[in-house]
Parts: sequence; C-alpha cells; structure tokens
Amino acid sequence: MTDEDLIAAARAAAAKSYSPYSNFAVGAALLLQDGSVVTGTNVENASYGLALCAETVAVAKILSENWVGGLEKVAVTGPGADPITPCGRCRQVLNELAQLGGTDPDILCVGPDSVTKVRLSELLPHAFGPASLA
Repeated sequence: MTDEDLIAAARAAAAKSYSPYSNFAVGAALLLQDGSVVTGTNVENASYGLALCAETVAVAKILSENWVGGLEKVAVTGPGADPITPCGRCRQVLNELAQLGGTDPDILCVGPDSVTKVRLSELLPHAFGPASLA
C-alpha cells in the first residue's frame, strides 16, 4: 500500500463524516502490519463533548474486532489550508494501539496540497501506555 493509497482511503472516509456542527470533516486510515486498512471518520453530537474523532473511531473498530496486528501507518485528512495532525486525545489512542503491537507508526498529516510525515513518537514524546503500567 502506497502513501497515496492510504491518503485516498482517509479522504474517502472523510466524505462520510457526520460533522453538521463544525463542518470540519476528518477521515483517518490506519494500515496494519498484515496489510489491512481500517478507516474512521469523525462523528459529532449536539452535546459537543460526546463527539468522536476519526482516529478514535478507526481504533475502536480494530479493537472491537480483536484485530490487533501492529499499527504501521496512519493517514489523517481534513479541510483547511494546512496538513492536520491528530489531536492530543487521538495521539494517546493511537499510541495505545501502537504499543500493543510494538510499533512506532508513521503519521501522514494531510492537507489539500501537501503531506507532512512524522513518527507517532515525535507527536507524543514520553507517551504513557500499557508498558507504563508494568
């Protein structure tokens, strides 16, 4: 799977966003070590604090199916002029999945005209996760 393929999957997920309050449609595509791609989109709620981010939806799909295969790469896309990065909550949720598989995935932060690639450990240094509880 190329970066462009993963970005296309994230953009397709964003097209299914339920974001009537912010009109900020976000899509995420997560590539697992076995080659599987799982997507998610943001889901808003009239009670704003109950909204779900695209990355969180994708991780919940993975874990609810007991489908942990090592997180290799993530693409996140949304509207706006600049590439977007996962929010702090999503960085933590992605870190949990990554630590379960012993990976440090690339995060493709996608804008309309550019992509910034960073490691999850760069976005969330000194992360707290399952290993921290040992």
